[in-house]
Amino acid sequence: MKKKLLAVLLASAMVFGLAACGSSTEKKESSDDSKKTEESSDLIKVGIINNDPNESGYRTANDKDLQAMFTKENGYDATFAYSLKNDEQISAAQKMITDGVDYLLLSAADTSGWDSVLKDAQDAGTRVILFDRTIDADESLYEASIVSDMAKEGETACDWLKEQKLDTYNIIHIQGVMGSAAQKGRSEALNKTAESEGWNIVTQQTAEWNAEKAQQIVQSVIDAGTEFNVIYAENDDMAKGAVAALDKANISHGVKGDVLVMGYDCNKWALQELLDGNWNYDGQCNPFQASYIDEIIKKLENGETLEEKTIVMDEKGFDAKTITEEDVEKYGI
Repeated sequence: MKKKLLAVLLASAMVFGLAACGSSTEKKESSDDSKKTEESSDLIKVGIINNDPNESGYRTANDKDLQAMFTKENGYDATFAYSLKNDEQISAAQKMITDGVDYLLLSAADTSGWDSVLKDAQDAGTRVILFDRTIDADESLYEASIVSDMAKEGETACDWLKEQKLDTYNIIHIQGVMGSAAQKGRSEALNKTAESEGWNIVTQQTAEWNAEKAQQIVQSVIDAGTEFNVIYAENDDMAKGAVAALDKANISHGVKGDVLVMGYDCNKWALQELLDGNWNYDGQCNPFQASYIDEIIKKLENGETLEEKTIVMDEKGFDAKTITEEDVEKYGI
């Protein structure tokens, strides 16, 4: 009888122990969930709207810079969305605002059409910071803008082209995505200079930052038998495509060639083309903006007033005749 009673008591103890263990586990899981929620609430929630990282070497470097900065380790809970189309970017931005992001970081595909989105963000308490590109909107609708001066980039390139003092200027102008700040700034500079200097733009078409489309544009000019001696491409990839068409037609280019080749963005491989004398000019467009944005957010979170609404990145233009290996290493992206 004693043995039977002892067995019952042991069984009861085991059941109680298991129940206690289960209760402890549930408490631990609940504690872990609470801790995760608390940690998540401590993070700054950002929504980042950018162009397609595969658009160009510049954009790849730009996205990589942002991805490295806006991490949980750095105090951020980040959501990324990508598109080269304004309407798709706007839809993504509206969703992020609805989801309650603290900050909306925006590199707009097109400069127009953003007023209603920015007003919605303002009403929701979402702070907007522009990067890479400006937009056509009242400054009161965003906190700050960290941008390249695309018009100045174009002016620097056109000043360089004037200094070449060619006997004639017959230019193939390959444009980026129409309506983007980069396209507008770089195109307007060439259009104004061409008009004032009497240059001839033999064709002006968009290749949408794409090398293959740029190659097709140049090939069509070659096939038509139209004379040209300058390629003005609004990014490096399109310049690369243009050169592929020249090579296919055995047309010389670069420092000792018949055609001047101009690009933008300063990819390392493009600067190497300058160093090797295959291209003539490359305009810098600085993709490393994440640290500037991080600094602005920290100031805003601390209740500080920003000294500058617009921060313009310092950028250069490189000539094949003067570029050095150090330049390629230092400025190539």
